[in-house]
Amino acid sequence: MEANIAIFDKFKIRRHYDEVKEIWYFSVIDILQVLTDQSDYQKARKYWNKLSERLNKEGSESVTICHRLKLKAADMKRQLYLFL
Repeated sequence: MEANIAIFDKFKIRRHYDEVKEIWYFSVIDILQVLTDQSDYQKARKYWNKLSERLNKEGSESVTICHRLKLKAADMKRQLYLFL
């Protein structure tokens, strides 16, 4: 599964199109990086970890609809990433 890249301003947002379901999945952390205007991916990742922890404590179900897909990371290794 190869990732497609969407460019938003100066940020790259990884995405995947599921042809069977006919739906796009976008990387949650990449979107948070845009929304929080973080140049550092790790800061956006930590932001998501803390946010999802708080949402889980509040009983929010929005975190449970995230899917994990393997994509290439900046270091070219395949890792699991959250997608909406």
